[in-house]
Amino acid sequence: MVSAIDPEPFIEALIVLIIIPLVLAALTQKLAERRRTGRTVMVTMERSMVPLMMATLAVVVGSQIVGVGQEIMSLLALVPLYVAFLIIMVPVGIAAARIFRLDVGSTRAVVFSGATRNSLVVLPLALALPEPLALVALVVVTQTLVELIGIIVYVKVIPHIIRLQPERV
Repeated sequence: MVSAIDPEPFIEALIVLIIIPLVLAALTQKLAERRRTGRTVMVTMERSMVPLMMATLAVVVGSQIVGVGQEIMSLLALVPLYVAFLIIMVPVGIAAARIFRLDVGSTRAVVFSGATRNSLVVLPLALALPEPLALVALVVVTQTLVELIGIIVYVKVIPHIIRLQPERV
């Protein structure tokens, strides 16, 4: 099966959807460090990050939702695994933060970062797979949807689990 996969779509997806945006982000940061106008670019990029991510998610989910619906029974079997991962990442993230003696804000960031697996970075590669492996992209989209719901829960729950500690005098 592996020999039947054409590497060209993977290389194209990697370059166009991952490497080029990564290089542009690095150049934008360098520009911000060197020029005062670069700071304006960074502020603009930071402000547009959430709307752009929401638009990306809408396009991705919209393009794959029919497939998710058609394979829902197969995909539902994965949901408990994704939920378990979200649950397990809370104590794992807290433990990692304790090892490195992180403050409360950084501890919360570690927990959130550990729980999200950047599935939108992997999705272009999954979409480049040949038709017999099309389910992989639907698995990634399902993972993203479960993570989104999990992050909404995290926003409400994590501050109660990882509380600000009063400073000791």
